[in-house]
Amino acid sequence: MSGSSEYDSSADKIQDFQQNGSREDYLRRIKTAESVSIPKDVFEKLYLSPEQPAAGDLRKRFGNPTPIALIGFLLAASPNACVLMGWRGAGGGGGAILCPFVFFGGILQFIGGFGEWILGNTFSSSLFFTYGAFWLVQGCTLIPWFGVGANYSPLGNTLEGSATPEFYATFAFYLLFMGVVTFCFMICAIRTNIVLFMVLLILVVAFGCLSGAYWQFAEGNVVEGGKLVVAGGACAFAFSMLAWYLLLVQLMEAVDFPFTLPVGDLSTVVPGKSLRALKKMQSAGQ
Repeated sequence: MSGSSEYDSSADKIQDFQQNGSREDYLRRIKTAESVSIPKDVFEKLYLSPEQPAAGDLRKRFGNPTPIALIGFLLAASPNACVLMGWRGAGGGGGAILCPFVFFGGILQFIGGFGEWILGNTFSSSLFFTYGAFWLVQGCTLIPWFGVGANYSPLGNTLEGSATPEFYATFAFYLLFMGVVTFCFMICAIRTNIVLFMVLLILVVAFGCLSGAYWQFAEGNVVEGGKLVVAGGACAFAFSMLAWYLLLVQLMEAVDFPFTLPVGDLSTVVPGKSLRALKKMQSAGQ
């Protein structure tokens, strides 16, 4: 049986060679696994983005930057979710994890986003640059040197100013519009996979809860605001678990694991505009 299988495979290769042109073209197609075109569902699983044309063979020369950015995001978002929910007495606005905010959430995501940008993955690079900047902002807000609350204190005390109703009400708008840009990402993620779509959907809810919490604090409703903070933390924990699953999928693909985990590919379920146009041209040609 094995000999017959090998013979059939060789015959298929010879027929493919005869039908598809020169020896060089044929060798280029079968040279290595890395040189084979990546199927659409595998591509969006690796890069969290629909495939776009990239100059040269950059994807063969460089590693996949997506896991790097995901690790940065997760090592900032996951502990922050636990802080927001107050697990095991955690609190203090996340001051103890300020460095992970800056180095993992900010810098590491920027490195991953830059790698995605080099490869021509506009959507995923936009994701990682945006949330990398978000975590840098979170970190800088906790660093007194930046004086983010100084304008809200008569004495210019940033810590005192950060606890005023005006500061809470103002910062809430920032969180609100982070939810808006995340909603835009969520709509576009319909072309990627179900897991990423759900991550962004829950993240929209999390930003809504946190912005509402800050407005409650601004009005002096500490109890209601605290409940919304916990709800936001629960949402953050939920999307973090889904993102951890995405990271595991990415790492398993990177080491060519014997089996793959499903992510609910949507790239073929929701065809792109260019594919629709191509099909129209083909049908018109017939």
